[in-house]
Amino acid sequence: MPIQLALFDFDGTIADTHSSFIAILNRLSDEFGYAPATPADVERMRGLSSSQLVLQSKISRFKIPFLLRRAKEELGKEIADIQPIAGMETVLRSLTPQLRLGILTSNLTANVQAFLERNQLQDLFEFVHSDSTLFGKHKIIRRVLANLHLPPSAIAYIGDETRDIEAAKRCRTPAIAVTWGFNAASVLAQHQPDFLVTTPAELVAALQALR
Repeated sequence: MPIQLALFDFDGTIADTHSSFIAILNRLSDEFGYAPATPADVERMRGLSSSQLVLQSKISRFKIPFLLRRAKEELGKEIADIQPIAGMETVLRSLTPQLRLGILTSNLTANVQAFLERNQLQDLFEFVHSDSTLFGKHKIIRRVLANLHLPPSAIAYIGDETRDIEAAKRCRTPAIAVTWGFNAASVLAQHQPDFLVTTPAELVAALQALR
């Protein structure tokens, strides 16, 4: 079945939150007991899969959910300054006559909605689903499929991290990985998405190929 819904990750895919998140995590380093990340550290982390990043983290696994929650809350204070990824607004507007659009994110719903409203994008998306789990996006994709009465082949999931590819594969939905977010193109390619795109224009072509 041709795809009917383009399901987007938010951070690093639609919104350019990468540098803000790094700055926030560095500010929280003393409170949570880890060293701030240097530019070299950040570049090294971009080459790690989501699972490797957690395994190699020097932060207690018990602290990670609390740290991420705090980081998202802090991001909410800066959301007015967050910009869309260059070219994404045009792409999203071009897709709406052809496809239904939704967002599945581990960020806070309030942050996403504030960003969409500030950038006048809220009317483009049918829904925003938020879940705080690091590796539970596949469960939300399945919930979306069930709620919309769609088969897996009718949804394409678009994200910037290896865990986005893994979630799509677990649901047997097409996975489109974008290289302008957190994970480097090399590690995304290792996880074999259906499409690996380097520009928003290539994203349009990938979605058209699935139709």
